Amino acid sequence: MSHDEGTIFNIQRFSIHDGPGVRTTVFFKGCNLRCLWCHNPESYVSDPQVEIYPERCIGCGACYQICKQGAHDVDENGRHRIDRKCCTACRACTETCYAEALVMAGQTMTVQQVMKDICGDHAYYQNSGGGVTFSGGECMLQIDFLESLLKACKESGIHTAVDTAGNIPWNYFERILSFTDLVLYDIKAASPLVHKALTGVDNCLIVQNLCKLSEIGIRIFVRIPFIPSQNDGEMDGIGKILSVLRLEKVEIMPYHRLGESKYTALDMQNPLHGVTVPDLAMLKAATDALQKHGVKATYTI
Repeated sequence: MSHDEGTIFNIQRFSIHDGPGVRTTVFFKGCNLRCLWCHNPESYVSDPQVEIYPERCIGCGACYQICKQGAHDVDENGRHRIDRKCCTACRACTETCYAEALVMAGQTMTVQQVMKDICGDHAYYQNSGGGVTFSGGECMLQIDFLESLLKACKESGIHTAVDTAGNIPWNYFERILSFTDLVLYDIKAASPLVHKALTGVDNCLIVQNLCKLSEIGIRIFVRIPFIPSQNDGEMDGIGKILSVLRLEKVEIMPYHRLGESKYTALDMQNPLHGVTVPDLAMLKAATDALQKHGVKATYTI
């Protein structure tokens, strides 16, 4: 894929949770972590996928007729399903499904196409101090495409934020920092062993990159996913790591269940199905653990 093309699975306008002001959040497909609590499981792989919502199916049969791979079937309970081994994500079925029971997750887009969506809300950015946030998945895995988009945003006078887990080579940061106004940086655990158990990789490179960003002096918002019974015991250690860094803001992001339907739609197992959503007392304890090290954090619920 060229520098001018990448794979995007969503462009969310009027976002208010991904940086300052009103923002457009561009979600890149593909990730090199496997966080147990991920609410965007469609971001795992870089290739497009078909999501299926059988409860929306009206039984018109159009997808069966148009699918050349014969990937559509009915299970023993009479529910519409997709044979993932046969499906090539050619889009034919999603384009013919009027009921939106079949939805494409991911499409190839050019810099010009993405910028058209971004620039459409330029007035909102100016009035609110907002801009564009590139997220994922892990947007920095498509570094060529990301760099091209950041340059285009800078040329258009649009504030830019990059949302990353930081599990990428440092030279990727070096390529984009001159075009990036803000970095949103995820810290999920303090212990390398706990981090690996929760995400599939340790956090050595992640912490190392965060320290380098702090030394440079770029604006950093650290965001801490908070999942009861998973990383709630890591807050004290995270506080120690963050206490020596120059950070503009620290946010605790409570676990939620908004992505559960996506796991079903992609025929994936949700490893945290049924996990408790944190209450105010849990979030207060987490902020207190950080505050003990001089780290002030906010949270929403």
